[in-house]
Amino acid sequence: MEMLLMGACISVFGLAVACLAFGAATRTEERSPVSQPQPQPALAKVKLKTRFFVDPAPFAPPAHARVPIEALLLQIENHVRLEQAAAESYLQAPTPALLHSRTVSTLVN
Repeated sequence: MEMLLMGACISVFGLAVACLAFGAATRTEERSPVSQPQPQPALAKVKLKTRFFVDPAPFAPPAHARVPIEALLLQIENHVRLEQAAAESYLQAPTPALLHSRTVSTLVN
């Protein structure tokens, strides 16, 4: 019984420490209005970007890189047929070599 109470006390103490650490990590820093520095008039006119990364340029793939959706669908259907055939051949004669062999499909699975 004493060991159970000791375990419960240590658990409650550990929970309290974890709650304090979580509260300290997620606390926002609040400043009083008096301690905030006033911006200088010369710097107030300059508009600063608040983003770290550069604005992304609109990306348009080159015209020769566009593939019709029908061609993509045919590739996917071919891949599915090859995977189903591999699964059926494994079920007919299961061996470790068949299980770990690479597929014939051009798509990586």
